[in-house]
Amino acid sequence: MKKILQQGAEAVIYLNKNIIIKDRIKKSYRIPEIDDRIRKLRTKSEAKLLTKASEIINSPKPAQSLEHSFIIEMPFIDGKKLSDNLDNFPTSKQKLICEKIGESVAKLHEHNIIHGDLTTSNMILKDKKVFFIDFGLGFISNKIEDKAVDIHLFKEALEARHFRSWETLFKEFLEGYKIYSEHKKVLEQMKKVEMRGRYRH
Repeated sequence: MKKILQQGAEAVIYLNKNIIIKDRIKKSYRIPEIDDRIRKLRTKSEAKLLTKASEIINSPKPAQSLEHSFIIEMPFIDGKKLSDNLDNFPTSKQKLICEKIGESVAKLHEHNIIHGDLTTSNMILKDKKVFFIDFGLGFISNKIEDKAVDIHLFKEALEARHFRSWETLFKEFLEGYKIYSEHKKVLEQMKKVEMRGRYRH
């Protein structure tokens, strides 16, 4: 029997035994034919990204694309959501986890994968491994700007959700991220992204 785990603006997430089913929601304000095309395209794109990511880092590999392609099926990662648990771990474990996150993001960026929604809500800890989920906003890009924005969003997410220790945790993230060959360029660009953000407020 299917159980709803999450309902968002874009999709409903079901759990059926050990399988996660992500079902992209119809948008009534769009012409049905266009809506079908957009949903199929986005579902296919996310499935491709997930497949590619699962070959590089810890991430659930989706099942073969289904003909009814508004849904993605993938294995359920039965672990702890980092957003709810990171602050409860000893500092040493928090730091190690964030370093691992940095290494994983570096590997994604080395392959030009932009996650698009890097928050601890989209990361699950299982068997000492950090799994990345939800590539719904992800895309492929070799632009330094896109990689800088990816990291900037993670920094903001840490500051908002884990405000007591976000500076220490982000520092550890950056240590892990150093394995990316162009990490210096990305971090320089991130400073510019942050400056633009300040001028807007």
